[in-house]
Amino acid sequence: MQYRKLGKTGLEVSEISLGTWQVGGGWGSGFDERIANEIIETALVNGVNFLDTADVYDDQSSERAVGKYVKANRSKLYIATKIGRRISPHVSEGYTPQILEQYVDEALKNTGLEYLDLVQLHCPPTPVFYRDEIFQKLEDIKAEGKVNHFGVSVEKVEEAMQASNYDVVETVQIIFNMFRQKPLKECFPLLKERDLGIIVRVPLASGLLSGKMSPDQTFNKNDHRHFNRNGELFDKGETFSGVPLNEGFKAVDELKSGLKTDRLYEEALRWILSFEEVSTVIPGASKSSQVISNMDVSGRPKMSIEEMKVVKSVYDRYIAEHVEELW
Repeated sequence: MQYRKLGKTGLEVSEISLGTWQVGGGWGSGFDERIANEIIETALVNGVNFLDTADVYDDQSSERAVGKYVKANRSKLYIATKIGRRISPHVSEGYTPQILEQYVDEALKNTGLEYLDLVQLHCPPTPVFYRDEIFQKLEDIKAEGKVNHFGVSVEKVEEAMQASNYDVVETVQIIFNMFRQKPLKECFPLLKERDLGIIVRVPLASGLLSGKMSPDQTFNKNDHRHFNRNGELFDKGETFSGVPLNEGFKAVDELKSGLKTDRLYEEALRWILSFEEVSTVIPGASKSSQVISNMDVSGRPKMSIEEMKVVKSVYDRYIAEHVEELW
């Protein structure tokens, strides 16, 4: 496993870490503590030292499962959690200094930890990123010693760039993959200039970039890939990166052909890690074998110029018009 600096936090984190949205259940199938333990243990054995969770994952069960491992390995394992998505309705007015401190306190209780390494606002509505009092409250919480570092998880490039104006923001978690390349234009250069850590989520576009899905594939009714394709419950960009599936499958076929691979998920991760601005990528896993497959990509050579051209060409022809203006 290779490690990279998480921006101005100074933390050295595994370049491939573990996102725990579906740990212990898979999307929609319910939380299973035994599976969660197996996945997390496999990640740790393979050099992962950074675990990303959120209080809304499996109704805080994921946060508790991750906290147990961090507590047992406090000097060498970092926890990042996210708060805010429990606000209902999920609108800017629901974000108050009081509710954010309450959520931090609940995260500390869930994890059993005395402090949290990183807490991120969990994709708040765009107006929140312009409210100075919210970020001042994060400064206050940090001064109390409850949280070492704060960051934001965003849907849009605009939100990432606005958040970078606040000194308390040290990391940005953003969707970035072969099908979501807009952050490369202005966002990544700005975040690099300001030394913010970049955490990449949805690296495989909800499995579309694994190269293993078929057009006639069906999903559990509780799986967001079944019920959220048009943003019925949350931002549709979280599901298949917002890409229309008919165009997505055409693009996947061309990527496999152009990159000469039947293991597209490896190339998708290698493409992300070819950008030095990226601190870590957090693919999820619903079984330990997926963890091992993801970790095996760490340390591989960056993509060649010709390979990068293949990916850019496919993106420009099939994907850009569907995603650039939305996120």
